[in-house]
Amino acid sequence: MIELKSPAEIERMHVTGQFIAEVLDELSARAAVGVNLLDLEHHARHMLEERGAVSCYWDYSPSFGRGPFRNVTCLAVNDAVLHGLPKSYVLQDGDVLTMDIAVTIDGWAADSAMTVIVGTPREEDQRLVRATEVALAAAIEVAQAGNKLGDISAAIGEVCGRFGYTPNLEFGGHGIGRTMHEAPHVSNNGRRRHGMKLKPGLTIAIEPWLAATTDQIIYDEDGWTLRSADGSRTAHSEHTVAITEDGPLVLTRRKSELKAQADADTSQARLP
Repeated sequence: MIELKSPAEIERMHVTGQFIAEVLDELSARAAVGVNLLDLEHHARHMLEERGAVSCYWDYSPSFGRGPFRNVTCLAVNDAVLHGLPKSYVLQDGDVLTMDIAVTIDGWAADSAMTVIVGTPREEDQRLVRATEVALAAAIEVAQAGNKLGDISAAIGEVCGRFGYTPNLEFGGHGIGRTMHEAPHVSNNGRRRHGMKLKPGLTIAIEPWLAATTDQIIYDEDGWTLRSADGSRTAHSEHTVAITEDGPLVLTRRKSELKAQADADTSQARLP
C-alpha cells in the first residue's frame, strides 16, 4: 500500500532530511586518512542523541541480515557498497568510502547516502562516483507528477550505461515516510512510460549504486556488508525525494552540494 503525504507531512520529512544532510556533511568532512570508521560511527551517534533523532538502522532485522544491526550508519569501503557494518578500520589514502544513514524525527523518516574518496583520488574512482551522482540527478529530474516510475528507473539505467557501467537490480530505491522502507520499489534500471503513475505526495528514496566491473554482489562474513563479486570498487548516491505539484523536492539536499553547484555556476558565468 502506497501512502501519499500531505504538504505538511512532507515538510516534516524535510526537517528529518535536513538533519541527515548535516550529518553526512560533517562525516564527510571528518573522513580523512588515519581516521577509524568507528570514530565516524560514534560521532554520528552523538549527533543523533543531541537532536533526538531515532536511527532506522538500530535493531533493523531484515530477512537478509545476520541478527539485528546495532549501528546508526552504514559505512562501506572500496569494494563494499551497501549495508556496510561499521568496524575498526583506519582509512587509507585513496580509499572509497560510502556513508549511508536513515533516521526518524518525530515519527517521519528520511534516507540518504554519499560516496567520498579519502586522500588522493584515482581517476577511475572519481568517474565511478560521478556516474552515481549524474544518474541520481537524472532520476530526480524526471520525478515529476504525471510521469511513470519506470521513467526514474530508466533515467538511472541510461546514465549508468553511458558511463559504461551495469547496475545491479537486486537492491534499489524505495518508498519512505513513516518508516524507512515503504512501497514502491524503485529499480535502478527500467523502461520509460511503464509502472505506476507518479502522484503528488509520493515520497521515495532514489539510490543508484554501482560496482566498476560487475553487476553481481556477495555478502561479507558479517552477514550484512554487500561487496562487488569481483572485488572492484563501488559507489552509491541517494536522496529522499518528494513528488509535488511544483516538481521534485529533494528533502536531503546537503549544503556542500548547494555550494558546489553555486561554485560551478559562478565558474560557468565567468567563461568568455
